[in-house]
Amino acid sequence: MILGQLSRGGAGVRVQRYLLPGSWQGVRGAAVAAGEPLVAGEPREPAVKTQIPGPETKRQYEALSKISPCQSVSVFVDYDKSIGNYQVDVDGNVLLDAFTQISSLPLGYSHPDLISAATSQQNVRTFINRPSLGVFPGADWTQRLKDSLMPLAPPGHTSLTTMACGACSNENAFKAIYIWYRSKERGSKDPTPEELQSAMVNQKPGCTDYALLGFNGSFHGRTMAPLALTHSKAIHKVDIPTLDFPMAPFPMYKYPLEDNVAENEKEDERCLARVEEIMHEYKNKGRPVVGVVIEPIQAEGGDNHGSNEFFQQLQAITKRNGAALLIDEVQTGGGPTGKFWCYEHFNLPESPDILTFSKKMLTGGFFCKEDFRVAQGYRIFNTWMGDPGKVILLQEVLNVIKRDNLLQNTVVSGDILYKGIRELENRFPNVINSTRGKDRGTFIAFNGKDAATRDAIIANMKQKGVQLGGCGDAAVRLRPALIFQPHHANILLDRLEQVLKEF
Repeated sequence: MILGQLSRGGAGVRVQRYLLPGSWQGVRGAAVAAGEPLVAGEPREPAVKTQIPGPETKRQYEALSKISPCQSVSVFVDYDKSIGNYQVDVDGNVLLDAFTQISSLPLGYSHPDLISAATSQQNVRTFINRPSLGVFPGADWTQRLKDSLMPLAPPGHTSLTTMACGACSNENAFKAIYIWYRSKERGSKDPTPEELQSAMVNQKPGCTDYALLGFNGSFHGRTMAPLALTHSKAIHKVDIPTLDFPMAPFPMYKYPLEDNVAENEKEDERCLARVEEIMHEYKNKGRPVVGVVIEPIQAEGGDNHGSNEFFQQLQAITKRNGAALLIDEVQTGGGPTGKFWCYEHFNLPESPDILTFSKKMLTGGFFCKEDFRVAQGYRIFNTWMGDPGKVILLQEVLNVIKRDNLLQNTVVSGDILYKGIRELENRFPNVINSTRGKDRGTFIAFNGKDAATRDAIIANMKQKGVQLGGCGDAAVRLRPALIFQPHHANILLDRLEQVLKEF
């Protein structure tokens, strides 16, 4: 199977021709092969009319800044005109969006199937009434979960808790770990009267002194416990009281991987040895590490990858020390790596104990093994416990993924992107390096030679009509929707070559 052929014509390195796999199925297969978009009405290419940000974005920014903090705003978007893989800003600039609202749009903008689901009279009352799911779920709620989320549960995961976002998914999954561990210690799921009374005044034994172990470069959210395990940007943490949670090193590989095998294996060994040391240190301090929390690919921290062997050994160490393994799939879940869950790439002997999700899943939440199901009501609870409207949309997303074979589309498009960026790295080694994401769908990143170069690449790509994201110290990350096709990859590679030539 030939996925792409790179050539050096006058327009530069680009995929001139690609053949789709023979296994490609679905009613849209012919359209994909012909280079037609999966979403009708999508623009054929980017079109930039003004400097970005443009005058209307600047005007709206000034107005918003008077009533709300908005220093993080990039552009104001015209969502009536944005469609498919293309974002249109209020100045009329049409951008090929390979960042998609920080990796959270599975089907791009204004997908017609989602519009139909959102405007269906059958669903309107669910959207407008937004029930408190923990107390007053709708008559169809159980069946909706059976039809949408439960088929996606990792093997052995029988319990599902829905939440609104990634941070609250992690926050509450951590609570499930604490409760699980304490129940094992006391030999009962029910707290004692002494524990209940002491917890009311923030004292032991009701309030435990457990620790969770996180990793350098991690990001798990901005609420209190996830923030204590977040180590990607200082500005996230400064001034905020924290918890005494230990931090282990996450592997930092040298690229290309195939040229640095021995050195990267030693890096795995170093990081895993430190994990085990920390767990012993904290046990000796009387503060057992009850859970290890990790992203399958560190996103905000710089798109850092760990090998299959690293994750396999990490699970073994965690189990050997009696702790739980939580894999945070908030950014990687939902298909961008070519599998629905990124951890599936790792060939683990068994599923992680808990898996958290959000972003491309539209709703937040976590799956867990039966032992982590909390016995008492209200211990993991908030007013809404997620949003049934988001689950309605997720059902439609899953239908489209299956119908249009979007996981395979992501594999094909990702292969073209990865090979094209590697070729550009070979031609411009003094500008970019460390392309990574092989066999991980479109979840791809590369580094600028330094932070200033990375920032300039992102800004210049935007001015040429392509939206990318940054992360870590010098990384450029790609986060396109699942409908990002080979011809979109061609456009991105062509514009990236233009930008790199300017350096």
